[in-house]
Amino acid sequence: MWSLLALVAVAPQGEPPAAPRPHWAYTAPVRPEPQAGEAAAIDAFVLAAITREGLAPTVEADRATLLRRVSFDLIGLPPTIAQLEAFLADVAPGAYERVVDRLLASPHYGERWATPWLDLARYADTNGFNFDGPRSLWKYRDWVIDALNRDLPFDQFTVLQLAGDLLPDAGAEGLIATGFHRNTMLNDEGGVDPDEARWERLLDRASTTATVWLGSTLHCAQCHDHKFDPISQRDFYAMVAFFEPAAEVPLELPTAAQAARREALRSRVQQLVDANAPAAELATAQKELAAATVDSTLILRERDDVPATTALRVRGAFDARGDTVAAGVPAALGPAWPTGAPKNRLGLARWLVQPDHPLTARVHANRLWSHLFGRPLVATPEDFGLQAPPVDHPQLLDWLATEFVRLGWSQKALLRTIVLSATYRRDSAMPDTDRERDPQNRWLARGARVRLPAEQVRDLQLAASGLLSPTIGGPSVFPLQADISGVVPINKADLRWRPSDGDARHRRGLYTFWQRTATFVQFAVFDAPSREQCTVMRQRTNTPLQALTGLNDPAAWEAAKALGQLLATASGEDRARLAVGFRLCTSRTPDAVELDLLLAALHAESAELRWPLLANALLNLDEALSR
Repeated sequence: MWSLLALVAVAPQGEPPAAPRPHWAYTAPVRPEPQAGEAAAIDAFVLAAITREGLAPTVEADRATLLRRVSFDLIGLPPTIAQLEAFLADVAPGAYERVVDRLLASPHYGERWATPWLDLARYADTNGFNFDGPRSLWKYRDWVIDALNRDLPFDQFTVLQLAGDLLPDAGAEGLIATGFHRNTMLNDEGGVDPDEARWERLLDRASTTATVWLGSTLHCAQCHDHKFDPISQRDFYAMVAFFEPAAEVPLELPTAAQAARREALRSRVQQLVDANAPAAELATAQKELAAATVDSTLILRERDDVPATTALRVRGAFDARGDTVAAGVPAALGPAWPTGAPKNRLGLARWLVQPDHPLTARVHANRLWSHLFGRPLVATPEDFGLQAPPVDHPQLLDWLATEFVRLGWSQKALLRTIVLSATYRRDSAMPDTDRERDPQNRWLARGARVRLPAEQVRDLQLAASGLLSPTIGGPSVFPLQADISGVVPINKADLRWRPSDGDARHRRGLYTFWQRTATFVQFAVFDAPSREQCTVMRQRTNTPLQALTGLNDPAAWEAAKALGQLLATASGEDRARLAVGFRLCTSRTPDAVELDLLLAALHAESAELRWPLLANALLNLDEALSR
């Protein structure tokens, strides 16, 4: 069932038409050979496109810019002044390569790259809908961070999240990883049909799996055959069937202290029972035992008594049951089913990560590229189907996909290859004539310059001001936020925001409590999603509200005051202290004109607010908020 849009066949008059060729994304990528004489494959493909378009590549960015760029890209944090000075002083060959390797080995690497994955996984700390009650899933978030830090190969990363409970040797790790599909929203409001609510979660799981690993809009076939792509309505429900046998259950993961306390309370209750203690005393002990909480997370666990089948819904209506459909995959979107693989979620995961799968490696490589360059090679990373626009660099995309597999599905290795390329290291400044010819930088003749994502805006404020807590993992936290004085009534949700104490409120943005009905204000303003659904690529806007938030939000102002105090108490004259502040925020040393302007602004303020206001201005410079 190929749409006419998928056919590229023109036969000479009198000859039979050529056989239809499938859409490029549905055929396995073939590793192209770069042009001879080029040092790096990436640069060879890109330079060919630049030359074809009549552009000239820019020079390599200066060292300070390059270090800031690669630091934000690999660990999500700005370099310290000490790191800047060490890199600038290192004139030995391989200095940049050593920086890249240091960053890839940093425990903060997993934190930076967990953020876009959590967008895909629709991770949040609340259920969504009207009640939007809290849930405990931070163990899954921490598992993602750890898996990325130890460079768990992407094929194993996939299998554990889709089917960790079905692996005989996965243990607690495999169960925690299945939290990927427990991130669906949960409607627990009174009067909701629990069967229909569960059905909506099954639909979300099938759709999200297709979006994340296939780059396909499978959900478009919920009510009818897909209007553009070779996906039938039966294909959609066959994917849903994989998730029918999965039970949604909690998994307790008590700490040693929690386990010991619970055991002590159990022993106490048993002693009271054995001693025929008074009923009131026994009731009190039992109440303490029931109230003894332990860490837990939400997982999927396969049920042996439920077949991997589902009922097709006529026109997508929940109560209009049609034919029974067995679990299966769209034939047009990948290779044959792996020999001997079971028809369950484990088989689905193994089908997705076959080396010759046409989509999985392409889709993920395209996402990685978009995070490094601000623009994906396939402009619609959520949709590789027939409606996707032409790929800007098709040979480069196929080379990246095949290289990803060749590297053993190592994300760190692929990122290292990309950031070592000359294409990645280019300066973002270029002549106006060339910029006008390629305003969106499709041909990559210059370096990317984009605003930092919401979490990195927060992390910059914390890092530059010296407030940043380096703690990794643990329950989500509550930074300062506007309108925290009471309950904000929105439907039935309780939106009281109680700021965390001590260093907890200064943890990286990744750990901020994610409430679906009311996302942390600073994040929402800087285009973070609500995570009610899978988000492949965030919007990037520039609005006056962002400037107002950066200047006035309590969390931003707290960082400005801390940076102001840091500068006010530093040694040296005002110009030297201003230079330090400028460098902390932009990773660059200001020139004489910039210092004069900053000094004039400093002296124009009252003595009491002078340094906090100046620090606030530095943190809100366009150069500070741009990567």
